[in-house]
Amino acid sequence: MEPVLLQTPRLELSVLGEGDAEAIVAAGQDPAVQRYTSVPSPFTRAGADELIAASQAGWRDGDRLSWAVREAGVPVGVVGLYRVDGKGSGELGYWLGASARGRGLLTEAARAVVDWGFAPTGAALERMEWHAAVGNAASARVAQTLGFRFEGVRRRALITKEGRRDGWAAALLPRDDRTPQRWPVV
Repeated sequence: MEPVLLQTPRLELSVLGEGDAEAIVAAGQDPAVQRYTSVPSPFTRAGADELIAASQAGWRDGDRLSWAVREAGVPVGVVGLYRVDGKGSGELGYWLGASARGRGLLTEAARAVVDWGFAPTGAALERMEWHAAVGNAASARVAQTLGFRFEGVRRRALITKEGRRDGWAAALLPRDDRTPQRWPVV
């Protein structure tokens, strides 16, 4: 699959490239990013290079469709569809550096990816999942705002740098109303 450029009123979402490494390293220094995502800790230039290579390979293979979230051309985070299985399922994942938070940028970027992910001219997904470690309220608020339906707690289902952790699970279908949802856990 060829990488796709997505644009929102304030952002450009495009494939990660070699020139993005330093900005991605800077954005990924936030302790919350390192705690709740799969970026290495410490997050170094080598880790950013691996992330960029995985992003490019994911587009070639069609199973990891990720974008740099660019504000004024500078990467401030990453959003993507992961574990795209070719049978209509994928998982929404995202992170944003601390300096870009609090202005709705992540919700804006993730909404563009959700829209493209369900579009017949996009990934044409039939089910989109979201997972996060129990306690990652910031990630949960974005998923709630996008209309994801809470499906439960998956006990010791997430393998993290800290070992196995309980995880929240939610999902969205193309026909679901995208209004913000209330969840029993956040």
